Amino acid sequence: MSDTVLIPGGRDVRATLDTAASDSGGDATGDGPRADSVVVACPPHPQQRGHRGDERLTAVSDALTDREIDCLRFDYGDWDEGYGESTDADKAVDWAVARYERVGLFGFSFGATVALVTAASRPGLAGVCALAPTARLTPDVDAVATLDDLVDLGVTTRLLYATRDSTADWEPVVERAEELEIETVAFESDHFFVGRAGDVGENVAGFFGAGLRDNL
Repeated sequence: MSDTVLIPGGRDVRATLDTAASDSGGDATGDGPRADSVVVACPPHPQQRGHRGDERLTAVSDALTDREIDCLRFDYGDWDEGYGESTDADKAVDWAVARYERVGLFGFSFGATVALVTAASRPGLAGVCALAPTARLTPDVDAVATLDDLVDLGVTTRLLYATRDSTADWEPVVERAEELEIETVAFESDHFFVGRAGDVGENVAGFFGAGLRDNL
């Protein structure tokens, strides 16, 4: 079951809450009965037609709800060079933290970088999984450096990348992750994981299944 959610804040941020329980009975506020855990999913670049209905995000959501974990897929507000988009993700996490016992964060491409940057300031986060992250969010926000912060905070992290990705500047992120002994997973694919969305969804959901559901 899915409900539309408006994320509070100064920007117009709308989301879809996919609930695991078939009898959720939620409403437009997302305040109906739900699972104990949720993953907030950040979409790819909005100026490149990225949105919460992205195939990778919906595949992750389907795999999560199969594991009794809810998923909040949101759209960014008006384009703000990466700064406002990071704020949008943080506000979505705030919404989730107020309603769930455990919260994870996921993102794809630009959204993966948003997820990493956001997670680096959320010590209570149950985990973050980034699919095909880019090395920088903005000229002055380095996603590679946030990996050290995640290790210092003790936030469990997994990076997924495509070996044939010629779109995102992912190599510096993966290299630093491996230096820090952060888990990385390689897919024989291109940046868009064509034909592999289901595999991606299962991998991401498997990561969160251990960190969110099983450790409650």
